[in-house]
Amino acid sequence: MIADTIAAISTAVGEGAIGVVRLSGPDAIAIAGCFFRAASGRNMQTQESHTARFGRVVDPHTGDETDQAVVTVFRAPHSYTGEDIVEISTHGGPVPLQRTLGFALRSGARPAEPGEFTKRAFLNGRMDLSQAEAVIDAIRALTDAALTVAVRQIEGVLSRRVAGVRDSLMSVITDIEASTDFPDDVPEPNRRETLLRVQHARDDIDRLLVTADSGRLYREGVACAIIGRPNVGKSSVLNALLRDARAIVTDVPGTTRDVLEESIALGGVPIRLMDTAGLRETTDKVESIGVQRARDAIAAADVLMVVLDASQPLSPEDEEALDSARGTPAVVILNKSDLPAFLTLADISVRLPSARIVTASMVTEEGIGDIETALAEVVLQGHMAPADVTVCRARHVHSLESARNAVLCAEDTLYSGRPMDLVSGDLQAAVSALGEISGHTVSDEIIDSIFSRFCVGK
Repeated sequence: MIADTIAAISTAVGEGAIGVVRLSGPDAIAIAGCFFRAASGRNMQTQESHTARFGRVVDPHTGDETDQAVVTVFRAPHSYTGEDIVEISTHGGPVPLQRTLGFALRSGARPAEPGEFTKRAFLNGRMDLSQAEAVIDAIRALTDAALTVAVRQIEGVLSRRVAGVRDSLMSVITDIEASTDFPDDVPEPNRRETLLRVQHARDDIDRLLVTADSGRLYREGVACAIIGRPNVGKSSVLNALLRDARAIVTDVPGTTRDVLEESIALGGVPIRLMDTAGLRETTDKVESIGVQRARDAIAAADVLMVVLDASQPLSPEDEEALDSARGTPAVVILNKSDLPAFLTLADISVRLPSARIVTASMVTEEGIGDIETALAEVVLQGHMAPADVTVCRARHVHSLESARNAVLCAEDTLYSGRPMDLVSGDLQAAVSALGEISGHTVSDEIIDSIFSRFCVGK
């Protein structure tokens, strides 16, 4: 049992209508009672769980009133942390919040470490490790889709699926070990039936793993490089997608000399747009550095937007840009549709048949919506809807793959006719790997590392 009581400001730094100071621990209610006086005059020790009282924050030493507040009590074990929690809602400026937190610390609480409230929830069995990780994903979600994925994990969708696989494997292990420990009383499990049970568990793992790419997409987003030769309108495309004149646009080739990054969201996916220097050979030392950085951005990008001047024939630099997009999801923009057309959709589809091709004019703003639609289609192609995603973290993927490999070893042992106790050993390794997801078999170092990434107060 955790013996001390922690306190922290749980709302964001800055000014707001309301801010919250949170306490958690065995003495949370008593400590809050040292500096909160309910308007009703009732003692905080009698306040029922999940109820709120209006009153005043007072200096515990002088008794001077410092602010008005609403105090909400959540009694153990039915609270976020599984401990007694008190949340004090004051006016949301830095001074009232810091003063209220100071009263809590002077009255016996200690400052909470980053993520310590959620860590206590994990240690007290209110959530498993995958649910705790999803809390920070929800806080940092950049899109509705990312939030949907995170909330599903907070609600235990992944936890239940993993627990189901672990239980299935543990059942097989129990049957094998019973026959090994009591050979005279318990017959050895039928190998064919055991193999089918193990294969069924592997199928369940595969069904989880198949959602991982989509989970990563919604959680982390993609990088999209905007490429092309100088003066085709790359920076104008960036500005159009941002609805803001973020990049400098001139008719002088080579204006963009570095990679300019901005973010948007399309189709529920965070997209990091990278406006790059125009691709061309140059003797200008600074511009040549920019061109090399453009090529580096192309290599690092998940998606490419190739911008072409549709009023001119393809140049060697245009061909380089199109060649760069081979093997990478791409949108080709035939820009300057307000001018007489030289390039057609057919000209490009022959060279890059897998790309989405749109015509547009950054001058008249024609086709900007088509660019957004095409980019969203390319990014989302082959991916699941957020409500169908179960796995989104690399740590979970690693554990599932380790479990799958161990299960495959067990299947190989069953096929080969080797002793059943070897099957049990492989399956125990799989169970241990799955336990890393829930936190049952993970090291303290990993636990500390996960919660250190949280903000203070969560």
